[in-house]
Amino acid sequence: MAARHQAVVPSRSSSGDDSLWARVSNKVVQSSLYHKSKRALSSASYASKKLMFSTGKAAWIAGTTLLVFVVPLIIEVDKEQQLAELESQQATLLGGAPQQPGPP
Repeated sequence: MAARHQAVVPSRSSSGDDSLWARVSNKVVQSSLYHKSKRALSSASYASKKLMFSTGKAAWIAGTTLLVFVVPLIIEVDKEQQLAELESQQATLLGGAPQQPGPP
C-alpha cells in the first residue's frame, strides 16, 4: 500500500506575514457595511427581476389583446372607408353629384 502524502500548508501568523491587500480585503469582508451592502444589492436584484417578469407579462397581455380586438377593428374601419370612396367615385363617374358620407 502506498502511503498518502498530505501537503502541509504553513500557517501564517497575523504578525505581519500577510500582504497588505489580504489584510485590507479581510477587514472589508468582515465589516457590517459589506454585509448590509451585499444584502441590499441582493434585494434590489430580486426586486428588479420580479419587476421585469411582471412587465413582460403585462406586455404580453397588451400585445395579444391588441391583436385580438384592435387589429380587426382597424381592418373593418379601413374597409368601410374604401367602400365609401368607391361609392363616391362611382357616383361621380355616373354624372351625379358625389354624396357626402353622413351619419348612418
